[in-house]
This record gives sequence, C-alpha cells and structure tokens, in this order.
Amino acid sequence: MGKFIYGTPSITVEFDDRVLAHLQVVILAKLRRGESFTFSWDYSSTHGGGHSSVWLHPAIPVQFDFEVKKDPALNRAWLEELVQLANTPAGLKIVAEPAGPPAAPAVPA
Repeated sequence: MGKFIYGTPSITVEFDDRVLAHLQVVILAKLRRGESFTFSWDYSSTHGGGHSSVWLHPAIPVQFDFEVKKDPALNRAWLEELVQLANTPAGLKIVAEPAGPPAAPAVPA
C-alpha cells in the first residue's frame, strides 16, 4: 500500500500502489496548471467505512509514497476517466479501473 500525504499538518491515506500511481498523474497535472479541486475517497469497512474529501491547492504540500520500487503501468482509459472527474464540480473520486491493456509505464513526476 502506498501513501497519499497532504497538507501541513499532514493527513496520510493509504491506497494501492496502482491506484496511487494513477492519482499521482492526475493530481500533479492539475496542480502544475495552478488548478485547485476536490479529491474524495471512500474508506473500506475495515477502516470504519465512510468517506473523506480534501481541497487540493497548488500551494499546499503533497507527497506520494509507494510501497514498491517499480512504477506500475498506467491505464490510459482510467487516466482519462479520472481527469474528467477531476474537472467536474464534484471533483476527483476514485472509480473502478476499466478493462483494457495498460497504456505505458508510469513516468516519474
């Protein structure tokens, strides 16, 4: 499990490395363009259920820590879906990965 770390003081949320790699691409692309947006996620029942949302802003520190050294291949269709969600008023939310071959190895940010 990788970690999404945001803010000061920081919050830390664990995500599967594959999910985190896709989130990293989408989040950093928007922050590089100076765009702020909402990012929401659900907690599993083992973590008490529920959900959280944060307002992502380019001036607030963000960090992605991966458990494994090798970057997972990225699924272009999933990236496109996540980007579209991030551009809506409701913001970025993790959705299931669509079927299909990976697009390319992850590019370090």
